[in-house]
Amino acid sequence: MRRVLNWQKSPPFPATRGLAACPDRKRGMMRLSPITLLFSIVAGALLSDAAAARSGPPHVPTGPASLVETSPSLAPFQHVRFCLRYPADCRSNRTEDDRIDLTRETSELLERVNRTVNATIIPAEKSSGGELQEVWAIAPYTGDCNDYAVTKRHELLRSGLPAKALRLAVVKTTSGSGHLVLFVATTKGDLVLDSLAETIVPWQSTNYQWIKIQSASDARVWHDVKVTGASASRSDR
Repeated sequence: MRRVLNWQKSPPFPATRGLAACPDRKRGMMRLSPITLLFSIVAGALLSDAAAARSGPPHVPTGPASLVETSPSLAPFQHVRFCLRYPADCRSNRTEDDRIDLTRETSELLERVNRTVNATIIPAEKSSGGELQEVWAIAPYTGDCNDYAVTKRHELLRSGLPAKALRLAVVKTTSGSGHLVLFVATTKGDLVLDSLAETIVPWQSTNYQWIKIQSASDARVWHDVKVTGASASRSDR
């Protein structure tokens, strides 16, 4: 069975202040021992196969709500540093598809990566520090919402999914915390992979205020966004 994560422990790293504090994932989350983690990953892969066979791709509701890019925005400073550290994760290919064909197979892949990364990285609040020292890391032993999001994107890129369809997005939770999620564009609607949720949901089903998102054409460029349509009556208005 293919190993989803690189188990090499990343070096210690300080806080990420650029998005404000990530929400505390530790509350209500069970901390697993290494043995339990290994078992859960193996069992999860087997269970996801069975679940995919029963249900197929997740249902994505259609509706008038749209997430619209408005104007170019400054990239999060930590993402600029991330691209220097992991250049392969910031490459763009304009010939790629900008949407993933949401088949049973790709649905199972998304679910497995989301669940495995959420279970494997131990949630931790990063101590306060200057922005120049802050980093986002792929597959660290402990991390916050930024590390979960970039790790999921990295694993899906390694699995052959197009970079144009996998975009990091900055949102704000109902409590006002800055948060980073992975926005996945598919042929059946756009989905969110979230460190605060074990299930993948359509972006319209989140209760987030959407702030900015990676450009589909250039992974190093970011745009401000706004919600138009039905969902604009929620926190995005």
